[in-house]
Amino acid sequence: MLRFLTAGESHGKALVVIVEGLPAGLPVAAEAISDELARRRLGFGRGPRMRFERDVVTLVGGVRHGRTLGSPVAIEIANTEWPKWEEEMSPEPGRTAKALTAPRPGHADLAGMQKYGFDDARDVLERASARETAARVAAGALAKAFLGQLGMAVISHVVAIGGIEAPSGAPGEVAGDEPRATPVPSATSGSAVTNGRRRALGPEDLGMIDASQVRCADPDSEVAMVDEIKAAAKVGDSLGGVVEILAFGVPVGLGSHVHWDRRLDGLLAQALMSIQAVKAVEIGEGWANAARRGSEAHDAIRWDAGAHAYRRASARAGAIEGGISTGETIVARAAMKPLATLNRPVIETVDTKTKETTVSFKERTDVTAVPALGVVGESMVALVVASEALRKFGGDSLAECIRNRDAFLAHLDEAPSSSSMVVQPEARATRGM
Repeated sequence: MLRFLTAGESHGKALVVIVEGLPAGLPVAAEAISDELARRRLGFGRGPRMRFERDVVTLVGGVRHGRTLGSPVAIEIANTEWPKWEEEMSPEPGRTAKALTAPRPGHADLAGMQKYGFDDARDVLERASARETAARVAAGALAKAFLGQLGMAVISHVVAIGGIEAPSGAPGEVAGDEPRATPVPSATSGSAVTNGRRRALGPEDLGMIDASQVRCADPDSEVAMVDEIKAAAKVGDSLGGVVEILAFGVPVGLGSHVHWDRRLDGLLAQALMSIQAVKAVEIGEGWANAARRGSEAHDAIRWDAGAHAYRRASARAGAIEGGISTGETIVARAAMKPLATLNRPVIETVDTKTKETTVSFKERTDVTAVPALGVVGESMVALVVASEALRKFGGDSLAECIRNRDAFLAHLDEAPSSSSMVVQPEARATRGM
């Protein structure tokens, strides 16, 4: 089992995350975590804070000479703007002279003020802020490093921003004449364009996705999405969208049908829904399946004599059946609402002090954070899959986990390499890990 806990406020001195459950011997480097955090700042439409915000990472505990010790790993992410906020966010006794009393519709402001008895929305928004996801990405970097040692990889890409949606790829379409070694996701999942042809995305495409202004694999859709963001920015508005997360190389047997809180799809849904501003999650072709007949909604099972393994002909279930991974590529989508903080506030609210009608206060904000959502979604999926992998293959050391994984696959009469035939992403985050 893998657990993590974050602490800290958006404009506080630092964010802190503690990750418990990692085996001893896992290679870890602060530089690799910083690289993952830099990916979180990617995307056209981000606010000015992303341009000058630097994430200074310190490994506080649980790592010695570049390897985990089996004890909890503690990471600190310093706030480089702290000197400007030290008085306003000081933990010492005092009171602000700038109380925020016009809560933003769609944000945690008012509900949090009522729940905790606050008269200043900043007491809520500082912790409710999506800045907290930086700590999740740091924890996710550790989870990805562990999964990489077991032959798994997690990537994401943007499939929609505002009213612009990228076209879906078709099953089996790849660039060139050679079939991909890894299972091909279904039509729900993303595709890339190579020499005018479409192919299913793979882990090796992460660098190409990150190079996109909006982390979209389709160049034509990227141009349209950028135009959509520019149009929203011109009028001070915000945009939501949808990202897709793909987990490659996940073996059969993670999760369980025996308890409601052991189901892998339920765990993934909760993890993704916990991300700030996410309001919907889909596993596989969940929404489309609801409109299909049963004869068209499920994935045919085939025997692959070459791999000596069972395979699914499609991924309508997102590679999870009965709460258990099937061994194919896991497909999940998360939908983000438009950000509640607007550069030109126009939505009616009430001043909690005077009870007069007004518009909400303005905080520094993005036009859209959908590209960043993909990176955060990767982290949450990686944390869930890593936790279930540890439950299934857990040991005190990384070597023991790998032995347990190999023994399980051997028991399935399946060569260990057959569930590890993924090309590790060329992301900077893997360097040093």
